[in-house]
Amino acid sequence: MFQYRQVLVRLRAGDTVREIARSGLMGRDKLGALRAVAEAHGWLDAGAEVPADEAIVAALGAGRRASSTISSVEPHREVVKRWLEAGVQGRAIHAALKREHAYSGSYSAVVRMLRQLRAEQPPEVTVRQRGTPTCWDSGRAIPARWPVFSETSRRSRPTTASFSIRHRFASELSERMQATAACGSR
Repeated sequence: MFQYRQVLVRLRAGDTVREIARSGLMGRDKLGALRAVAEAHGWLDAGAEVPADEAIVAALGAGRRASSTISSVEPHREVVKRWLEAGVQGRAIHAALKREHAYSGSYSAVVRMLRQLRAEQPPEVTVRQRGTPTCWDSGRAIPARWPVFSETSRRSRPTTASFSIRHRFASELSERMQATAACGSR
């Protein structure tokens, strides 16, 4: 609604439709329609007050909607839901719909349906223990040994200090990755 009020203020100030469109507030077609409504209601007179939001909404009417807001995938919703639960990818679902159900819709419609179906599923809940990362598959805690830098590690020779720090990071990272991989395989 702010955009409409801003456009009305700029039209009243004498800006052209083209200048306002260049600023990115609104396109020229919509600006032309708004200007015609504003002239019919007398909103462009400098002496009149800028109309309230309710008056602008009432004058403009309801927004346009698509001719059909029902998805072309809707008749196949249950099939798509079963395939999604089975772990089938979106492109494979689209190809199977075309092949097996003579679906003529777009891949984007299938993606929108998949997004909607995923939103309807309850999220997986995991509880994390304080202080330690957990193994997500079994819930077992894997103690992490994060690199700890003390005063003694900083006092090493300057030529090897950076190497030892990088080596500690790499070894710790390797151990954590191995622990995580082992957790998933059990």
